[in-house]
Amino acid sequence: MTGRTVKFRHLVLSTAALAAIAAPAAHADTLVDNVDGIRVDAEGSVQRFGAMLIDDDGRVEKLYRRGAKLPKDPDYRVDGEGRVLLPSFIDGHVHVSRVGFNAIGLDLSGANTMAEALNRIADYARRNPNKPWIVGRGWNEVRWGLGRLPTAAELDAAVPDRPVWLVRADDHAGWANSAAMERAGITAATKAPDGGRIERGSGGKPSGVFIDSARQLVEAKLPAPLPEERDVAFLQAQDVFLKRGITAVADMGTTLLDWQSMRRQADIGRMQLRVVSYAHGVDDMVTIAGPGPTPWLYGDRLKLTGLKLYLDGALGSRGAWLSAPYADAPGDTGLQMLSGTQLRNLMSRAAMDDFQVAVHAIGDAANAEVLDAVQEMKDNYPGDRRWRIEHAQIVQPSDLPRFGSLGVVASMQPHHQVSDRVMAETRLSPDGLAGAYAWRSILVGGARLAFGSDAPVETPDVFEGLADAITRQDANGEPFGGWQPQEAISREQALAAYTAGAAYAMGADGKFGTLAEGEWADFVFVTVDPLLAAPADLRQGRVLSTWIAGRKVWSVQGNVAAPASER
Repeated sequence: MTGRTVKFRHLVLSTAALAAIAAPAAHADTLVDNVDGIRVDAEGSVQRFGAMLIDDDGRVEKLYRRGAKLPKDPDYRVDGEGRVLLPSFIDGHVHVSRVGFNAIGLDLSGANTMAEALNRIADYARRNPNKPWIVGRGWNEVRWGLGRLPTAAELDAAVPDRPVWLVRADDHAGWANSAAMERAGITAATKAPDGGRIERGSGGKPSGVFIDSARQLVEAKLPAPLPEERDVAFLQAQDVFLKRGITAVADMGTTLLDWQSMRRQADIGRMQLRVVSYAHGVDDMVTIAGPGPTPWLYGDRLKLTGLKLYLDGALGSRGAWLSAPYADAPGDTGLQMLSGTQLRNLMSRAAMDDFQVAVHAIGDAANAEVLDAVQEMKDNYPGDRRWRIEHAQIVQPSDLPRFGSLGVVASMQPHHQVSDRVMAETRLSPDGLAGAYAWRSILVGGARLAFGSDAPVETPDVFEGLADAITRQDANGEPFGGWQPQEAISREQALAAYTAGAAYAMGADGKFGTLAEGEWADFVFVTVDPLLAAPADLRQGRVLSTWIAGRKVWSVQGNVAAPASER
């Protein structure tokens, strides 16, 4: 065959291909019908529907009221069997890589006593003899009723032969054994860095617990995970979220290595979860994104949109920055991790290139400082900035209306109020609790509210979070009538904060979160109606299947893609 003939044959084929391309494309629709559908907008307005039409791209084409005339011959049909269908959940504050490593490592979150924790640690060390370090997280001395922080000597009894490093449940303190401190070169002469504290015993000797930025003294010596370990951790985290019906998350503190791992998984088609990233620091922000936020990548599954900053620590480890001393530690007002000038400089560095700013602030002094900074900077950086305060747990009542007037999003976690209540009452005076976990006041003041879990600090269980938000009680119904019940919110508002509100907070409104026409068809089938179920039943709610862009990505029958008949 001559070269001319080959070219001619290719030309014929190409012409045929062009003709096929020029022909009207077949438009494939999927009808999801026989559902008890609920959508809610950011204001908490509810629309119920009986069917949803999804276009071939995986976007919502139309919602149909119950009894409305439906398309006659859809290309695909999914029978909802009368089940409740909701927009899939969005977790407004998580740490994706930590969730993944927690799922494959040593988890102490279920330990109820010091003895139980030490047994778990010793057992894990025995089962992993080749690990050079024993690393885990989840300990909580308050839950143990210890009345003090644990010590290196107690950890030495469990693992004497290797360094051990265990992060507290709130991710703001670490517990080391003697081998770990020796490996890190820590002695009585070691000084705590700014924004950190070293707990000390007799003679000033470090006792084994390191608060906030002091953690870096030990963590700098930890062996770095291999790329393949990061990839496994991401897939584990993705599965944790999808089985909970969470299809989008705000990843707080994304590093370059985290970003590369997500890109690797997305490149080979294994990334289902939508991740909006807030960089670990300015260096990671610039290295990943360059002169501004990245575009949406992989079908709106990945975007670096902002910068995460830490202004203070956590209440449990007395690192939250308060305007008055802790009730149980007179003279201690917590840790200010950035000066006012540093905070404003970092916020400006991000804002000047249109990155969104999210600042961790738990104590009332920290929240006031962030609000002051926004007030001073807002005229220099006009437009839709969506400044975020992460946690906003303890706020002076006079500062609560400022969230709305300054356009600051309150990114909060309902289960923190439940799990922290007794500890907060110990740490703070009654006056200090007046603006604690003030969800309703923030909404009344006109601010946007985004809910999340802070996973792995809390389990990313949206049903539990919804029940917490509407009752301000724990699973046992305590305290009677709810804790500061005036700050409870409606079911509609709570559901909005886990969907439309969280989407708004991460700049994804219009893309997903409400099942509005043109948005991605990200939805879940669930066992309960969150707008009608009793709180106890709501806490027992479960996800039956999770769908992203009109495709099933997880179900109770197995985490597999849906067959063609259920596209």
